[in-house]
This record gives sequence, C-alpha cells and structure tokens, in this order.
Amino acid sequence: MTSKAAPAGLPPVTGAWRPGDPRGRRQWLPVDRSLRLDAGGVLPAYTFAYETWGRLNSDASNAVLIEHALTGDSHAAGEAGPGHPTPGWWDGLIGPGRALDTSELFVVVPNILGGCQGTTGPASPDPDGKPWGSRFPQVTVRDQVHAEAELADALGIERWALVVGGSMGGMRALEWAVTLPARVESLLVVAAPAAASAEQIAWASPQLHAIRSDPGWRGGDYYDAAPGDGPHRGLGIARRIAHVTYRSEPELGRRFGRRRQSAADERFAIESYLDHHADKLVRRFDANSYLLLTESMNTHDVGRDRSGVGEALSRITARTVVAGVDSDRLYPLYQSNDLAAGIPGAGDAVVISSPYGHDSFLIETLQIAALVKSLLG
Repeated sequence: MTSKAAPAGLPPVTGAWRPGDPRGRRQWLPVDRSLRLDAGGVLPAYTFAYETWGRLNSDASNAVLIEHALTGDSHAAGEAGPGHPTPGWWDGLIGPGRALDTSELFVVVPNILGGCQGTTGPASPDPDGKPWGSRFPQVTVRDQVHAEAELADALGIERWALVVGGSMGGMRALEWAVTLPARVESLLVVAAPAAASAEQIAWASPQLHAIRSDPGWRGGDYYDAAPGDGPHRGLGIARRIAHVTYRSEPELGRRFGRRRQSAADERFAIESYLDHHADKLVRRFDANSYLLLTESMNTHDVGRDRSGVGEALSRITARTVVAGVDSDRLYPLYQSNDLAAGIPGAGDAVVISSPYGHDSFLIETLQIAALVKSLLG
C-alpha cells in the first residue's frame, strides 16, 4: 500500500498519503467501533490522522478545534517537508504569541473523514488490506462531525473552547455547534453557508463529471495503475474550475489581464496559473476523495431532518461569530448574513474586506486573528 514516487514529469496515480510514506507531524487514532452513516450503511473501524500544537491543561478547558477546507489537511502550521507537501495553511494564526497562542491553548487539527492525508478514505486499506476505492461509502458533513467526536473523546476533550473553520471547514464547525451544542463553547464560521445552494452544487457538477469522465478513473478503482495512468487529467480540470471560483474577477483581471505567459509560452497567463494549481493538486490529493468530499459539501444542510435551518440554528448555545468575504463569489456574503441572523446572539455577520475572493479566509490572517481573539479573550 505504500505510495510509489512517480517518474520525473509523470503525475502519481494518487497524491494520497499512504502507509509507508513519511509520517511528518501526524498522530493517529484508531477507532475500533463502527460509524453508522446518514445515507445508510456502516463504516467499520477507521483511523484519524491529526496534528496538535500546545498542551492540554488539567481540566481540558483550553482545547481548540480547527476544521480544514476541501483540499486542506491536518498540517495547519509548520513548514513543508517529508510527509507534508505544503506549508501550514493557517501558519500565521497558530503558535506562541499568535491568535491561537499555543503557549496557552491546545490546538487540534484532524484530517477529515474521507480525506486522503492519513485519515481513512477511499485510498486507504479496507479491513482486508485492499484500497477502498469505489466501495467507500458516501459520508456527510454530519457523519464527519460524529467521527470527530470520537477523536475528542479519545483526547479527553469534553468541550471545545473554540471550534473554527472556513469553507468546508466552516460547514463542519457549524455542524458541531448544532449537533453537539454542549461541547462547543465558542464558534467561528468563515465563508460557509447553512446549506449548499443550487449555484454551489452547479459549480461542483462539472468538476465531478470531469473526474468521472477521465478514462484513468476506472470507476474509482485505479490504485494499481502505473504512474501517469491515474485520473490526474480529470482531477486537474476539476481543480481549474474550482480555483476560478476561489478568487475574485477583479483580482484575476489585475494580476493577469489578457497577457500571454511569455514569448516562448503562448498560453494566456491566467491559463498558466490554473495549470500550475492543477498540477500541484494532483501530486498531493486523491481523485476519489475529491469526489467524496465535494458530494459531502453538496449535501450539507444543517436543517435536514431538523424541521429546517431555523430550527437547527436555534440549538446553538456557543458564543458565535459568523464572517463572510465581501468579494466571495462562491459563498457570497448574503449567505453569511443569513446564517448569522439565524443564530441566537450572533449579531450581524462580520465582513472580511479583501480583493481575493473566497480564498481570503486563508489569506487575510490578520482579520481572522482579530475574530479569534474576540472569541477567546
């Protein structure tokens, strides 16, 4: 099951972390009990990969849960290196003296259930040791939160001082506060809705089709293919589509305009930029996980089986801040306004002002830090 390095120039069959790869800062929690799933069926024993910073205090009152977005992972802080292909995605927030001050707080970042960076997902071995592939069951955001509660229990954390996330991470943070309100003291939801909208599902649709139309996808069972023969083309197209929605039109216009990449490269500069991000993703992510997690986002709805969104949000007891980005075209600001209006005591949504679009939740760390401090102060 160890992943094999692809020959120079060839993308790997999967960018998933697999047993035998460098572990980096990851810790693991095997969960021996099965997880009953929203859509029916059961996921047998599974494993969580997670990272921590700081130390849990004697009464376990200083724990913070950070939820990563679609193609994120547990490596929220620290340098790139063996086992971690990218630097920490919220490095500016985590550490001594930072907003999430690890001299006082115990910060926990799990890789999402169904992901591909150490937690059980489609690229992981099933109970018989074969990659799950097409047989991995569909999971919802609610399932992912129930699984994360097992991690909290194992770490001895009854109540989080703060649960925070942006984008898909914001969906899970919100679901924590609705599903397990007594376990969340404060909540920060950034650039995430109460339920996925028709347009968000529409943006996802061509991404899903791109992967499933790739001959290298092989119905989801491609892990024994040779390097270069996996579904990297479809995954790359999906990333190109998604990345356009992550940035704002004015920013792309200012950065790239209509210029060509170079005299020797006739691509438009914006095409080169999208190609670059596609190539990066296929070397660190798994196509099946991209499908699974995108569909989890599509089915996100805190009001499902709870008499609607309003009734669900009324369950939240956490001190809450909701924030949206004024240039976000994927999760528009109105969704954050609607979400904040439905949560008791949340007040108005905070506006993160930025030209960078949806990705501002990763970029505007000073503005995010101020919101974190307001909840922990």
